[in-house]
Parts: sequence; structure tokens; C-alpha cells
Amino acid sequence: MTRRNAEASVFIGLGLLLVLFSWSGWGNLRLSDPGFIFGYFWPILFVIPLGILFHVMYFVFLHRRAPGLLIPGGILLVSGVVCQISMLFDAWEYMWPGFPLAVAFGLFEFYLLGIRNKWLLIPVYILGSMSLLFFAIFSFGVFTSSGAGSGTLALLLIVAGIALMYRRKPSYEY
Repeated sequence: MTRRNAEASVFIGLGLLLVLFSWSGWGNLRLSDPGFIFGYFWPILFVIPLGILFHVMYFVFLHRRAPGLLIPGGILLVSGVVCQISMLFDAWEYMWPGFPLAVAFGLFEFYLLGIRNKWLLIPVYILGSMSLLFFAIFSFGVFTSSGAGSGTLALLLIVAGIALMYRRKPSYEY
């Protein structure tokens, strides 16, 4: 990627953020205030670039000779995404299962691109399934709570019932 392309990507990203803020009703926020920028975008400014740096060190500078860099790189990358989503949408109570998922992601990256020790998959499966289970539980809680989500759950149940009524019965002919 050339320097011009990198600068263009930064400008396009900033423009998309401004459009997002203006369309989402956040247009009255103080984007020119450094405290606001650091308060809302600290994961993109500090955590995610550090995770990317670990990956760049592994792939580019060390030529895949130090796979241990993938563990903190993956953890920081996924944790940064979780924190950024939580900061933007004030969803900390729903996004916390992303932190065990970050550890599972870092270990799985180490397994895939580093040493292929099958015993490393045990904590990956435990942390990943626990995280996905908690995401599912809390997502279900959002759908069943009073408000707009309860209508969504009711609609999903109606569609599932109709689909069950009209599905074809399997034929067991041999």
C-alpha cells in the first residue's frame, strides 16, 4: 500500500465516521474536542493498533519465527473491537463475553499459525463455547425484555411456528 493510499484510507474512514455520527443522531457531539475523541475512540487509537503491531511483527519483521506474538496480538485485537463496540453503543453489559473470546482467539491463532499442539484446543473450545453461550444468553435477554425487542421475539416465534406447520415431512422410502 502506498503512502497516498494510506492517507486516502484515513480520510475516507474519518468521513464515514462523520456521516455515521450525523445519521445516527450523534451529530451534536463534539468531534473537535480531544477529550471526546479519546473518551470514545481509545480502543481504535491504542488497543487495536497494538494488536495489529504484534501481527505485523510476526508476519513482516520476524518472518513467522516467533508465533508467541500471536497470542497477545489476537487478544488485543479482539478486546479492542469489543471495547470499541461497547464504547460506541454503551453495551458493556452485553459485550463482556467478548473478553474470554479474545483469549480463545489469541490461542487459536497461535494454534493455527504456530505450533499445532492439539492440547491447545482444549482451552480454546472451553473459552470460545463459554463466550458464545453467554453471548446467546444475553442476546436472548435483549429480545425478551420489554420494549421493541419483545415484538421481535414474538415475530420470530410466529415465523418459526408457521415454518414448522408447512415443512415437508421426510420420506423414508428405500
